[in-house]
Amino acid sequence: MAKYLAQIVVMGVQVVGRAFARALQQEYAASQAAARARGRSGQQSAAASSITGMSLQEAQQILNISTLSPEEIQKSYEHLFKVNEKSVGGSFYLQSKVVRAKERLDEELNIQKQEQNQQSQQNPET
Repeated sequence: MAKYLAQIVVMGVQVVGRAFARALQQEYAASQAAARARGRSGQQSAAASSITGMSLQEAQQILNISTLSPEEIQKSYEHLFKVNEKSVGGSFYLQSKVVRAKERLDEELNIQKQEQNQQSQQNPET
């Protein structure tokens, strides 16, 4: 009886192990495909996220913006920076988050500008 129970447990572990391995392989393949689709810009954006310690989405949420326009970023930055000044009862921590968010978004704008320059050099208009 114990022998059969042990065989069932071993067989169950093998089935679950194979399913887990297959799922892991599929996830890895999907991740690689997504990385290839993002290409160079995704690598640069990921590097910018690691340098600033903040993702693009987090920076957009902090500054409460939906599009990456320099005017909108600057306007929101100036407002939030003034509101969070220590002299008016604001928080230095929040103010520093606002500064870091602006730095991250500025870096993303620079990456996009570089991409556009590279594309215009690769596809010169006649």
